[in-house]
Amino acid sequence: MMSRLLDIFSIVSITAGAFFYLAGTVGLLRLPDAYTRLHALTKADNLGLALVVIGLLPQVDSVLAALKLILVWLLVLLSGAAVSQLIARAERRRETRS
Repeated sequence: MMSRLLDIFSIVSITAGAFFYLAGTVGLLRLPDAYTRLHALTKADNLGLALVVIGLLPQVDSVLAALKLILVWLLVLLSGAAVSQLIARAERRRETRS
């Protein structure tokens, strides 16, 4: 019974994460400027990855594998924030030159 509940939790969480990935992609394609695209993409992708990781955690066999999943999520959070900052700064510089 508990295994079935964990499987259902994983399916719901991973599906919700995939939905947020899709929403971020739609935001990237539909929003008007680079700043709103970055905002939609980083927020949706960070939440999407968090939900996918949360959905995968009950399925792992060891604590080490769970820690690796969490570490990957944290590294993606940090790198996503750094890259979006660099893109926004480059866009601002491009706007001031024009």
